[in-house]
Amino acid sequence: MYTREETIRRMNGLGRAGAPFFFVISHDLEHNLLFERKDGGQGRSAAFSLPLGERGGLRDCPPLPEQIRFDPVPCPLSRYAAAFSSVRAHLLRGDSYLLNLCVATPVKTNLTLPHLFRFARAPYRMLLGPDASVSGVHGRACACFSPEPFVRVRGREIATFPMKGTADAATPEARRWLEEDEKENRESATIVDLMRNDLSMVASRVRVKRYRYISPVETRGGTILQCSSEICGALPENWPSRLGEIMMALLPAGSVTGAPKEATCRAIAEAEDMERGFYTGIFGFFNGRDLDSAVAIRFMEEDGANLVYKSGGGITVMSRMEEEYREAIAKVYVPFDL
Repeated sequence: MYTREETIRRMNGLGRAGAPFFFVISHDLEHNLLFERKDGGQGRSAAFSLPLGERGGLRDCPPLPEQIRFDPVPCPLSRYAAAFSSVRAHLLRGDSYLLNLCVATPVKTNLTLPHLFRFARAPYRMLLGPDASVSGVHGRACACFSPEPFVRVRGREIATFPMKGTADAATPEARRWLEEDEKENRESATIVDLMRNDLSMVASRVRVKRYRYISPVETRGGTILQCSSEICGALPENWPSRLGEIMMALLPAGSVTGAPKEATCRAIAEAEDMERGFYTGIFGFFNGRDLDSAVAIRFMEEDGANLVYKSGGGITVMSRMEEEYREAIAKVYVPFDL
């Protein structure tokens, strides 16, 4: 694993050389993994799938069980309420305007992490472990099947796609609610403003290309709608030689922290009773010319003999505790094509 400073130096060097590599950066930015494409068998249990490239496709993964069992065991409402009360106090003091509060949910399931990597329908997928050299921050194997890109670079254009807002498509008014709800609109506006400012630290001509577009996501429990925005800008010509600096300047990802970032991260650390590890970090691939990366959400990890799903949602002063609790639990799903 590499520290933040080691990661910056290593990514800068690989970018300058035009050497393809995969990477994983933890939420705290201090426990990071880099895999050069030439590594061959090193870290055999690290697998990635992104639009720009794949590594370790697990073609020998066992088939899915005929009858899938996937039963979340949500944390008690009282436990979530305590965390919610803590973050609400920070919001009322003005320490934060928007804060992403996360919880860990044990799941009783007959699925394995390789199943999740191999069969989950998502544009960005990652598997780490059980090899101790590549497993998670706490030595735990984990899998991620993320729908949310972090930054994408094509040529010199950099774009980021913060995702804010989720609704159950089975509800007839779901789309209209996502479009018109004041709390959802304020969350999007806050994060878009934050990410526009973040991109302005590394790019020029930053602009909001698409604001609050809605996409369907299929799950075993039905279709959900998710709201995203697209912000883009122009990188300097020598951006690959500064790749590590650029990525770290944009982290941690605003959509899974909040605004303002520094004070919000302190409030998160005070409220949450779990270590995020690689959850809400990022993972990605640089192919020597362009880059894909994703926010590590829709995330499961081993905890002893159990699997735990980490999920969360944005909290503002307008949030209602019971609604936010239900949203965090509703995000405990696996998008299989069945």
